[in-house]
Formats: sequence, C-alpha cells, structure tokens
Amino acid sequence: MYQCFCKPLASPDRFGQLERIPSGSVKNPYGNTTMIKAETIQLNEKFSLESGRYLGNGLVKKLGVLPDACWLFCSPEKNLDDLVKGVFEAIDKRILIGCTTAGEISTDGFSIGSAVLGGIVSDQIGFETALCHDISRDSESAGRKIASTFSDSVRYVQLFSDGVTGNGSALLRGMASVFPKHIPVSGGTSGDAGMFLKTWQFLGGRVFTNSAVAIGFSGDFKLGTGVWSGWSPIGLPKKVTRSEGNVLYELNGELALNVFERFLGKHARKLPAVGVEYPLGLIGQFEDDDEKENLLLRATMSVDHDQGSIRFAGEIPEGAMVYLTCGDRTSLLDGTRKAVQLAMEDLGASIQPSVVFFYSCMARKILLGLRTKEEIEQVYSQFSSAVPILGFYTYGEYCRIKRNGPSLLHNETATLSLIGV
Repeated sequence: MYQCFCKPLASPDRFGQLERIPSGSVKNPYGNTTMIKAETIQLNEKFSLESGRYLGNGLVKKLGVLPDACWLFCSPEKNLDDLVKGVFEAIDKRILIGCTTAGEISTDGFSIGSAVLGGIVSDQIGFETALCHDISRDSESAGRKIASTFSDSVRYVQLFSDGVTGNGSALLRGMASVFPKHIPVSGGTSGDAGMFLKTWQFLGGRVFTNSAVAIGFSGDFKLGTGVWSGWSPIGLPKKVTRSEGNVLYELNGELALNVFERFLGKHARKLPAVGVEYPLGLIGQFEDDDEKENLLLRATMSVDHDQGSIRFAGEIPEGAMVYLTCGDRTSLLDGTRKAVQLAMEDLGASIQPSVVFFYSCMARKILLGLRTKEEIEQVYSQFSSAVPILGFYTYGEYCRIKRNGPSLLHNETATLSLIGV
C-alpha cells in the first residue's frame, strides 16, 4: 500500500510558457473566480500504448491544461497495461485512477468494449490516492489501511475495488473505523464485462488485481449524493436465520434455495441468472423509518444445490429482516431519476454541478437491455449539456445513504455523486 499526492501541475500562462503550480491551487485561466473544470473523452479503438496516449492527449486538449486528477474506466481488453501507461504518459504522470468495468459511461454516452477518461482541473480541490493489495485476505484490515493513508483534510473518497475478490462491505467497515467522522465514500467494484473471472484496478501507470484503489478530495467544494433502485418488496419480510458473509443458508429456518424456488416457480431453473430480476432487500439498513421504501439490495451470484444456499454480491447479516423484491424496466428508470433528484437536493438547489459521477449496477444493465441508454439519458436530461458525466456499470456500488449517514455497498442500484462549488 502507498499514498500518492498530486505532483505539481503544468499549466500554460498567457505567454504560452509552462508554470509549475501546486495541486489544488491551479491558476484559473477564466478569471479570478473559483474554478472546477472537468471533461471526458471516449475511445472505441483497440488498446495500445499509442491509443492510450491519444486518449490522454485528447483529454488535455479539451481541458486546455494538464489535469489535477484523471479517472480511467474501460473494458478488460487486450493490451490493458499499454493503454494505462499511454494515458499516464500523456497526462504528464499526474494522478490516474480507475478500473475495468461491465460497461462505460461518459458525456459521449453509454458504451461497451471502450475506454473513457475523465479529468478535473481546479483551483480549490486537492487530491490524494491510496492503494492496498491482496484485499481478499482481510478486507476490513485493507479498509483500515486505506483510510489511515489519507490526511485529515480529506472530505470525500472514491473507492474502486476488485469486484470478484474481496468484501466491499468489510472494506467500508474498516474505513469507517479509522475516519474520525462520516467521510462519504462512493464509487464501485470493478468488472470484467460480466465474466466474473478477474478484474483490474489502476493507479498511476500500473495495473493491479485483487486490490483496492481510492482517491480523496480535500478543499472547498460541495458534494451531493443520491441513491435509489426502483425495486419493490413482495410479500411478508423474512428473517435471515443462517448466513455467513455473502452466503445465505436459511430464511425463517428454511433452506434459502427452497424459498427462492417456491417464489420463482418455473423460473427457478434459471437461477442464478434470473435472480438479478428478484434481488434480496435488507430492511433497516438506511437508518430511517420507511423500511419498505429504502431497501439495501443484494444480487444473486451463484447457487449451491447440495447445501441449498445462495451466494450474493454483498454481505447478508445473520438476524437481518429481508424482502424478496421485483422490478421492471420502467421502475428501474424511475429509480434512476429519483437518484438524480436526491443528489441534486443534497448538493443544493442554487449550486450547479461541475461534474457528475454515475455508478450503476451491471444487473440493471442486464434487465434494461436495449433500454440501458435510457438510464444514461435520465441522468443527462437533468443537467446542462455543459456538465460532464463519468462512470461505469459495476459489480457493486459504494454510496452514502444520506447526508451524514454511513456509506454502504449496494447492488442493483443507481448512485450519483455531484461535485460543485
């Protein structure tokens, strides 16, 4: 594990010469007002060192200066290492963080088999990064190490962890145990285009696996977050009478697989794939009174017919009360719109976001199918066309549930983080 602070930013002065300015105090080329500028760019070519340089140079050209920090989200294609190195070189070896995905999102729209790069240049935000390897060994300890890496000035963190190994809930627990107060954590777990074999995380010009990377924001900025799913509970709640980590063995004393098979009827033979349409909803995880409206969702990953158990993409606490849930394409898109509205309310009605980070679940993409682009359009439609949007489809989403509330690992949920001044 290590920490990497921003190197000095090279930006052109009015005579076209390069001037070295510390991160977080960028000379504003647009006047004396405070400034956050962000841009995104999309690549739909084969990955290589050259295409990475092309991507990085394109972003720098759109920004007009070298960025303070960049986010790279891409498909797990061949020559991934070369792509990352090329981008890192083109942005003058400044902060670069990101991961592989199950679908990419940028201002240019939704794409697959692509790479998207976003960058921020600001005169009032500083950035720090952290990395921890081998998170599957002890994810909670890894979370503590990541959080302890950041300085006390960090106010917000984005986390990208391996989506096949490790335990995202434990990572967040470890981070929360170190942070002196509720530091919002958003982001997502990395993907590999739905293969669930191996995912990759990036920091600087290097590529890792079974790791977690994080970037901390400090300085004078506003944050708005929103999270919503669109799934609705069915029937009566049930008690988790036996579970271990993300494996559910019993509901109300009955084998979990039997409960799901009875509920799904003839569709049960399609488990675990059909399970993405009927996620499990945990009650009372949002610290509010309306426990039917705010459910913490868990998506099915695999089933064990011999043990009658189901493995989910997140922890299922023993003793928790849960609902089986359902949704359709319309309710999911309504959920996306609700998440946007909540994020905007959290940011403040008078504040225009400078950049929108959107992290949504791969299971939503599966259910939406050809209407996946409509989910991105739900986000675009709420903001000015000048506001850049960046994100990806995840294997799990990190987001706080409300202002000053805990950050949780979600499944099958749309999450937004808005940065403004």
